[in-house]
Amino acid sequence: MNVLLSIKPEYVERIFSGEKKFEYRKSIFKRNDIKKIVIYSTMPEGKIVGEFSIEQIHDNSPELIWKKTKKSSGIQKSFFDSYFIGRKKAYAIEIADVIKYDTPIKLSQLSKKVTAPQSFSYLNDDMFPKMA
Repeated sequence: MNVLLSIKPEYVERIFSGEKKFEYRKSIFKRNDIKKIVIYSTMPEGKIVGEFSIEQIHDNSPELIWKKTKKSSGIQKSFFDSYFIGRKKAYAIEIADVIKYDTPIKLSQLSKKVTAPQSFSYLNDDMFPKMA
């Protein structure tokens, strides 16, 4: 099983450059059989552009998550604080084994109808076109 994550293009580029080694979330998937995270770059791109493996998922208070991850966050503290305002728990997905696709994939190319997720959605392995 895979997870499709919607990520803003500026942060996608920071993931690909290695500057951003954590993807922050207010909530996290419940399944424990996730093989990879598939990156959906939100508009204006609006395509699946790559994937990464999960090294580890950190969860704690936003303050402790920031303290632990800030050096490789790829974001400003002000953005982090505004994203987690009022939250008691934060999640940081530690990014590993990043792959940028040579050719981005439109959601319409998947074998089943998938819409851009608000946060994330589950994808079966067989939903992807075979990558060259």
